Amino acid sequence: MIMKILNVLAAVVLFFSLFISCTGVDENLVKKDFVFEPIDTLFSKPYVDIDEWRDTPVRHRYVHGGFEGTDTRFSYYFPAKKNYSGRFFQYITPFPIDENLSQSGKGDEDKIGFSVNHGAYFIETNGGGGSLFVGVGANYGANYGAFRANAASAQFSRVVAERIYDCKRPFGYAFGGSGGAYRTIGGAENTEGVWDGVVPYVMGSPMAIPNVFAVRMRALQLLYDKLPQIIDAMEPGGSGDIYAGLNADEKEALEEATKMGFPPHSWFGYQTMGIHGFLVLYQGVVAADPTYFKNDFWNVPGYLGYDAPDYLLKARIQQVSKIKASISMEKAVDLGLVEPLSESDRGTADAAWKELGGVSGTYPAAYQLEDVLPKMNFMGGDLIIKSGEATGNILQIKSIEDDKVILGPVSPGVLIKIKPGDEVQVDNSNFLAMQTYYRHQVPGKDYKVWDQFRDENGNPKYPQRPMLLGPLFTRAASGVLPKGSFKGKMILLESLWDREAFPWQADWYRSRVEENLGDSINNYFRLWYTDRALHGDQSLESDPTRIVSYLGVLQQALLDLSDWVEKGIEPAATTNYKVVDGQVIVPKTADERKGIQPVVNLLVNGNKRADIKAGEKVELTATAEVPEGMGKIVAAAWNFDRVPDNMENIPGWDFADSPIFPVKAEFKATNKSGSHVEVKLTHTFTEPGTYFPTLRVASQRNGDKNTPYTRIQNLDRVRVVVE
Repeated sequence: MIMKILNVLAAVVLFFSLFISCTGVDENLVKKDFVFEPIDTLFSKPYVDIDEWRDTPVRHRYVHGGFEGTDTRFSYYFPAKKNYSGRFFQYITPFPIDENLSQSGKGDEDKIGFSVNHGAYFIETNGGGGSLFVGVGANYGANYGAFRANAASAQFSRVVAERIYDCKRPFGYAFGGSGGAYRTIGGAENTEGVWDGVVPYVMGSPMAIPNVFAVRMRALQLLYDKLPQIIDAMEPGGSGDIYAGLNADEKEALEEATKMGFPPHSWFGYQTMGIHGFLVLYQGVVAADPTYFKNDFWNVPGYLGYDAPDYLLKARIQQVSKIKASISMEKAVDLGLVEPLSESDRGTADAAWKELGGVSGTYPAAYQLEDVLPKMNFMGGDLIIKSGEATGNILQIKSIEDDKVILGPVSPGVLIKIKPGDEVQVDNSNFLAMQTYYRHQVPGKDYKVWDQFRDENGNPKYPQRPMLLGPLFTRAASGVLPKGSFKGKMILLESLWDREAFPWQADWYRSRVEENLGDSINNYFRLWYTDRALHGDQSLESDPTRIVSYLGVLQQALLDLSDWVEKGIEPAATTNYKVVDGQVIVPKTADERKGIQPVVNLLVNGNKRADIKAGEKVELTATAEVPEGMGKIVAAAWNFDRVPDNMENIPGWDFADSPIFPVKAEFKATNKSGSHVEVKLTHTFTEPGTYFPTLRVASQRNGDKNTPYTRIQNLDRVRVVVE
């Protein structure tokens, strides 16, 4: 018995001795030498070129540097010693872009402030420099920008932390969304001793690209004029039948998109949805499978273009014209043809792809043609140069407007050759062919959303392409394919209304984890779904009376992950859900649903819809509840009319003084913990019209009403028709 106790004590001493190696030297680190023995010898020569104290967004010590012989650069943001708790949070961007992106964050988007205020230093890198999709770093292999540069920066940060703090080895946690989720998981699965846990969010699967974009492009192309009635059917008090009034082709397109996993509620954003990140993927898809576009789709039986339906032929443009004038980026912005990338969009889960699209500087961003183009729901196309110095080149078209074509990603070397008078052809044949590409990319049986394209024997109904493109693009993002076997612990976050990373894909990854971990999965893994959230990691995205930000969930997940690793405190259980025909379904109550998000149930006169006369009063009643043990409701607010026209600089978390939700809601707790509340209000509508009163609530784990961080949101709405 005594020997057993001694052995345990020896093991404990050995364990902690591994972490106690800090020198405690607090000096300026610029041009200092460091003892650094990286796992990856490519990064054996680190350097620091900036070491200074800064006061914004919070007081911190900023350290910048890189690794000699590489393009990798890093930024570290250290709290004062008295505020340091022995950990770091590292943001993994969707693409390798810039190590200073987070310096522009404000409010709940402020990653630096969140980290420093919670005892962590913050890390951001340029991911090795350049874009994964243009081959920068290719000499070092695909995983150079995918996770090696990030891993080396994380490892070296511990050496720097030892020089700043007198402490043990810092715990480390990485987080990243969209393409950053691929890269975060790639790092967790293919390194050891770098990160103790990770929080990937809004992740795809190895079959996401280009299929999630293709299926929604087809629905947008075919259903554009019918989407208002589809949206109305899903609104509170609507019929619930999204297929009512559709013809056979329209029903087929909507059904395929829904069974592929597109969340029907997200069609509300159809007018601005566009083709999203496919803008920068298109040329890669065409290059990978040229015969599909050049010949097979339009000429081979089994493809939609062969014996094409009328709607497809009517949507096809093959118009010849001539260049009348070039339009600079500045003029294109003035004309409203393009929107410049805002600083707040850079490096975000929903908009990072814009870094790779379009042209800049003195090169043309658009061309004016001699002929007016047809008015239609244009999803993208090609500008084929048919005469002049640039003959034979093909430029990608992002959109058309009257007699103008707005360019997508294009080589400046081609642009300088194009002159007024050159003959061109506007052709969207390839984009139309892209819209059913998913039918010809049927993967293995573990991708159940493709069952709709298999026959009774499990074989594909349509001709199949020589290769699956999804895994190729996934490898470009993460260096490897996700396999569900990772080091440390993981909390995966997914949004139920995500129209770029369909929600079932998180379940696909959870299944891979379960295959590896079996019954022990709960010791290492959680999956939390966030209701009414989209893809972007921003405070305000799209219509805030329909959707909420998941930033508070992400921040709380990082804190819960650190408690799980450092203190053994179990996080909330995985969300209770099921996948039915591609749709992720969750229970209606918070305690059944689990996870950490509150659930709101709002009624008007006891129902989801009220038809009244102008001047009549309505009774609005609501319940809001947080899953047991996950905090309390700290704020609630109403919107009765509409969203303000200008939402810039409106803090999404601010319930006290928000023009979006201007009426503060009084609520009463119905239990001791404050996790369940009731809200009641009498309201009068004086003008005829259709209104959607909305109640938004926020919960916070510790009941803090003032913090901009870890405020977890949800909302509900009802319909009031006033005659």
